[in-house]
Amino acid sequence: MTDFLSASLGLILALLALGLVRILRGPRDADRMMAAQLVGTAGIASILLLGAIARVAATIDVALTLALLATFASIAFVKKGLSRLESDDAGSTEE
Repeated sequence: MTDFLSASLGLILALLALGLVRILRGPRDADRMMAAQLVGTAGIASILLLGAIARVAATIDVALTLALLATFASIAFVKKGLSRLESDDAGSTEE
């Protein structure tokens, strides 16, 4: 079972590396944010897998905390995008 978990961890870390490349080269902010969400999810999954391999129960608390922070980051990004859209709409109606 440990071999399977280790192989899964390797695959998730490879996907995490691909997400980091997309963050650096993303053409738009939305692409970068989606890649950041992928990195957050992959980070949480890798922490959970490492905890299962090492049999450390505290990693669940760390993973849940990171998941909560990732949720707030998504909400902040959407609010920023909505405020940008509203300011663009307000600017177009004044002309």
